[in-house]
Amino acid sequence: MNLLRRPRRLRATPELRALVRETSLGREDFILPLFVSEKVADREAVASMPGVAQLSEKALVEEAKAAHADGVASVILFGIPAVKDERATQAFAEDGVVQRAVRALKKEVPGLVVMTDVCLCEYMSHGHCGVTRFAGDHAHVENDASVELLVKTAVSHAAAGADLVAPSDMMDGRIGAIRAGLDAGGFTETPIMSYAAKFASAFYGPFRDAAESAPKAGDRRSYQMDSANALEALREVELDVAEGADLVMVKPGLAYLDLVWRIKERFGLPTAVYCVSGEYAMIKAAAANGWLDERATVLEMMTGFRRAGADLIVTYWARDLMRWLA
Repeated sequence: MNLLRRPRRLRATPELRALVRETSLGREDFILPLFVSEKVADREAVASMPGVAQLSEKALVEEAKAAHADGVASVILFGIPAVKDERATQAFAEDGVVQRAVRALKKEVPGLVVMTDVCLCEYMSHGHCGVTRFAGDHAHVENDASVELLVKTAVSHAAAGADLVAPSDMMDGRIGAIRAGLDAGGFTETPIMSYAAKFASAFYGPFRDAAESAPKAGDRRSYQMDSANALEALREVELDVAEGADLVMVKPGLAYLDLVWRIKERFGLPTAVYCVSGEYAMIKAAAANGWLDERATVLEMMTGFRRAGADLIVTYWARDLMRWLA
């Protein structure tokens, strides 16, 4: 055959493949989610997420120290209070579970970037992400009243020393309100990473076990996005950028890579993707049955996130990735 172009030439050896590789994974690309709970004495394994546990404050510090020693640069905290109510008062309490955890981490692991999830579902007795009125099985989440509580929560996290706050609730207008609240509180340097395109997804089930945040009635489809809507996702991101978001996130990951690409191309902001609990649990289960090579599958998936345009990846595999990429 008289072929001028033979693409296989550059695939012939590992060295040539590495030479022309277009997408790379860096150890600084990954954010480790951690669950801190007032209800456990040390560690409580999450059955649906092998390798993930609810942690006491002491165990959280130990886990974060070990992760940072492995090379993990950033963590994002989710809190589980001992007591929940219908106003999520422990979400913004000065001595709340996340606020204490942030102070402990900044003291004990000073080089670690500490991010906080800003939502109310873990703190609400009914499990919804805002102030809610019920009519039978229907749950109506009140947008503006919920935003007021989210602002208080974000400001309390910044006051505790959080390096970055990440609102994940999907209420309208919350980014602008949080930015105004942070600025008024003197936290003008605290960045906001908005869960800007967060979809009502079937992939969240194991997370709700870990965070104890499943809704008691109704669902979240009136505030989280319809998985069929891409243009709406772009509008959501556009609004958050206009309101002052410093970084944006797409959640979940695998089923929404088209949106990671479109959002990064259109807005050019640092863009994160959340590799969610269901994605984690599926691969863990398949690997445990010998159906998939966990390391190879995860590295391929993470490369796909980066190739789609993600700058940062929130993943429960962050510590494993430190070893795999060392």
